[in-house]
Amino acid sequence: MNRSNTVSGSFRDPSGFVFCHDGSIYRQVNHIYKENYNHLIDSNLYKTLVHAGLMIPHREVDDARFQSDQAYRILKPRRLTFISYPYEWCFSQLKDAALTTLKVQQLALDYGMTLKDASAYNIQFDDNKPVFIDTLSFEKYREGQIWFGYRQFCQQFLAPLALMSKRDIRLNNLSRIFIDGIPLDLTVKLLPWRCRLQFSLLWHIYLHSGSQRHFAGRTVDKKKRKMSRPAYTGLIDNLRSAVEKLHWRPKGTEWGEYYEDTNYSPEAMNHKKNLVKNFMNLARPKMTWDLGANTGVFSRIAAGSGSRVIAFDMDPAAVEKHYNKNIKNKSHDILPLVLDLTNPSGGIGWENRERKSLVDRGPADTVLALALIHHLAISNNLPFEMIADFFQKICRLLIIEFVPKSDSQVQRLLSTREDIFPHYTKETFELIFKDIFVVHRSEKIKGTERILYMMERRKSE
Repeated sequence: MNRSNTVSGSFRDPSGFVFCHDGSIYRQVNHIYKENYNHLIDSNLYKTLVHAGLMIPHREVDDARFQSDQAYRILKPRRLTFISYPYEWCFSQLKDAALTTLKVQQLALDYGMTLKDASAYNIQFDDNKPVFIDTLSFEKYREGQIWFGYRQFCQQFLAPLALMSKRDIRLNNLSRIFIDGIPLDLTVKLLPWRCRLQFSLLWHIYLHSGSQRHFAGRTVDKKKRKMSRPAYTGLIDNLRSAVEKLHWRPKGTEWGEYYEDTNYSPEAMNHKKNLVKNFMNLARPKMTWDLGANTGVFSRIAAGSGSRVIAFDMDPAAVEKHYNKNIKNKSHDILPLVLDLTNPSGGIGWENRERKSLVDRGPADTVLALALIHHLAISNNLPFEMIADFFQKICRLLIIEFVPKSDSQVQRLLSTREDIFPHYTKETFELIFKDIFVVHRSEKIKGTERILYMMERRKSE
C-alpha cells in the first residue's frame, strides 16, 4: 500500500495506519501487530465492545490492491459522519469521552488485554455518543505491567476537565496548543489551591506532576516498574471516580440564555422556524452545518428534514445545554461542538496536518447561518466579500438570515462603538453574495425587517 494516501493524523504507530482509497477509509494492520490483533478478535473483546456501542465496527477486506509485505489485515471501518477534536467538545462531551475510555480499558482487562495509550483522539462521536476508534491501541496484558496510558489520560482528559470545572470553562482551549495534552505542571499552577484537598486531584495531578518532575531526565528501567492486577484495576476505578466527581454547570456566558433574551415575537419566531423547515425540505441535504447554533433550536428543525447536523457555537454554555438536551431526548443526528467562527480550528500538529482545519473537514451540503451575519460583519469587522468567500468554500447551499441595522440586536452591537459600517446594507449584501451564489428564495420574516435567503453556490466555469 502506498502510504501517500495515509490519513494525515495516522503515522505514529508502527502497528499500522489509516488510509483513504476511492472515498473510503481503511486501516492497515501490520504483521508486527498480528498477535495482538488476533487476540482482540479471538477473545471476543472486539465483539463485546462493538455490541456495547463502545467501539466503531469494521470488516476485513481481501483486496489485492492493498497487499504488501507489511500488511497482515486490511480493515474497513464504518465511516463516521464528521471528525471532531477534544478542544471542540463541551465539558460533558469530554467527560463522557473520558469515561468511555475507562470503560474500554476495564473491558480490555477482563479479556486479557490493555490499552497501550489513552489518547483523547481515539474517541469520536457517533450518533452523538462517544466511541473508541483505534483498533491498534490494544495489546495483551502482561502480569505486573503498569498502565502506560496513565500519563496520557491525565493530561488529555483529567487535566482539562479539572481546569474547566475548577477554574474556567475556556481553558479547554489549551488542548489546541498542547496537542499531546495539557502538561500537569501547568495544570497545577492554574488550578485553585483548594483542589489539593480533593484526594483524586491531589494524587493524579499534583503528586503525579511532582513525580514527573522528579524523574525528568532520568533513565528508568521499565522492567522494575511493577503493578499488581488489583492495583491496576484500582487505578482505573480511582480515575473513573475522579472524573465522575468533576462537574460544571453552564452559566454566566454571553449567549447561553440567547433565546430568553431575543427580540423575536412568538409570531416572528414561528414564521422563521417554518421558513427554515420549508427551505430545508427543499434542499434535502445529507449534511448540514449550523453555524451559531446556540442551544440547537434550528439544528433540530434541520435534523427533522433527514439531515445529519453539525451544530457549531462559540459559547460553551450553549453547547453544553445543547449536548445534554440531545442526550435527554435521545437525539442521535446532531453533534454540537464549540467553535469560534472568527477563529476556527486550524490544522495543527506535524506540518499543520495532523489535525484538520474546519475547512478541510468540509464542505457540507448546506450551511445554516441564522442571526450570524451582523456578528461577523459588525462585531468582527469582516467585509461581506470575505464572509461570502468563506461560505462558498464550506457549502453548496446556504440558508442565511440578513439582519439590518434597524434591528435592535444590531443596535445593541453598535451602542458601544462607532458606526463605521456604511456598506452594511441589504443592497450591498445582495450585490456581493449574488456574485458567488444564486438566490433561489428570499422571504421577509414576519414582524421584523430581517430576510431569510436560500442560495446555491455558482458552478465554476
